[in-house]
Amino acid sequence: MFLKNLIAITLFALPLGACIYIDTPISDNSEKSELIVDERSYKLGGIGAFGELVNIGIKKLALSAATSPEDMDVIIDEAKNVAKRNNVEIYREDDFLVTDLFPASATEGKHVLLIYQGETKQEYLDLKVQKEQLIESNQYTDKARKEIARRFGEMLSYPKWKIDELISSNVGCL
Repeated sequence: MFLKNLIAITLFALPLGACIYIDTPISDNSEKSELIVDERSYKLGGIGAFGELVNIGIKKLALSAATSPEDMDVIIDEAKNVAKRNNVEIYREDDFLVTDLFPASATEGKHVLLIYQGETKQEYLDLKVQKEQLIESNQYTDKARKEIARRFGEMLSYPKWKIDELISSNVGCL
């Protein structure tokens, strides 16, 4: 059932990716058609798609694109409306949890929206606190570092193989 839902959502989400191609014909007729999507609409569409995945239980936590604080200011009110329509909550994160899943440079100086339901935001914040405690006690090394990254990847509903792949490719990028 899970795999069937995942395939259905993937097939639904694929056309969203096509929206970034400007000047790409979307029909085979003799008239050239263009689909022009502005950055604001593209980001809000991503929030909506991830909101749906969280709402139906495929993802526990999703992340918006990392963006400048100024750009986030432009979309935040509509992002709240999109979240409400998808029965999810959003949390504007200005101090993103950096782990070995992603390079620190991906979110440095940027804001990210956490897209979630229920206690997931608190679980995320608790993980941040745990990481800080490990750093302060000089215990944020190898095993503990990987464990924090793994737990974050699990919150994002990534499969184990993807978590392992991301950790392997980002170790040392912090």
